[in-house]
Amino acid sequence: MVQTPILTVTLNPALDLATSADEVRAGPKLRCEAPRADAGGGGINVSRVIHRLRGESTAFVALAGPTGDRVEALMRKERLSVERHEAPAETRQSLSVTDRSTGRQFRFVMPGPAWTKAAARALGDAIVRAAPAGGYVVLSGSLPPGIAPDLPAQMARRIAPAGGRLILDTSGETLSRAAATRHPAHVLRMDEAEAEALAGARLPSRRDSADFAESLVRRGAARVVVIARGAEGSVLVTAEGRWFAEAADVPVASKIGAGDSFLAAFTLALARGRALPRALQEGMAAASATVMTEATELCHAADVRRLIAACPVTPI
Repeated sequence: MVQTPILTVTLNPALDLATSADEVRAGPKLRCEAPRADAGGGGINVSRVIHRLRGESTAFVALAGPTGDRVEALMRKERLSVERHEAPAETRQSLSVTDRSTGRQFRFVMPGPAWTKAAARALGDAIVRAAPAGGYVVLSGSLPPGIAPDLPAQMARRIAPAGGRLILDTSGETLSRAAATRHPAHVLRMDEAEAEALAGARLPSRRDSADFAESLVRRGAARVVVIARGAEGSVLVTAEGRWFAEAADVPVASKIGAGDSFLAAFTLALARGRALPRALQEGMAAASATVMTEATELCHAADVRRLIAACPVTPI
């Protein structure tokens, strides 16, 4: 199937370790099961899901040291196309522990290596060189220490002359800067809590989320704004319309990677020429399929296909 090229960008990857214990509490040694190891980070997860959905992407990843080598090996084991950029220090690790007595999940996330200004400039240049002409560049996940929060705006500006379109999923100051820039992303995605923090007010209904998303589109923050409302579904707004896609009613095993899975299926649908409402529906099916899987496991293609019909899209 013909598709527009996709580059995913992961600047703060991690070796994701996931395990479980009978009970998680302070004091005694916690005897855990053998950990599962995955290549982690927003853009990496996006590429992993695109590959599972029989799409193609190149994963631009900043890696270093033995941990970085292990992350790259895990990616290549999944037959991902990897473009490695050397990070200034050892790639971080993250740990998730599930308490089997309650089902609660505890996630421990390290900060990642710090970048100098010179290294950050070289990184930005490398991303622009790797960006496919006329393609999509997906930046998902946190920025490591030392990377300026206006990097997404710089990327959007620099890839635009060659027809590149930035799809951005971020948070905190980076999201605030992206929402205020004169160089908008093509797509700006955020979750409910991030949207409320950016709005400075609660968004109790899907219509409230759509109204806020519309305000971002009108002021030029992005051409398309997506706000995820958790188990309810997701809102998508452009200058031409407003839609809501329901999340499928499925048993929840782990929410890790659901947002990245949404972004992967959504971007792949756009790259295959799908209309935005259909891309929204496919994204919700992938997110719903991912929450059914354990720990850091992502969605399975068969589940995504099966759940598309369970994620109806309606105008708001």
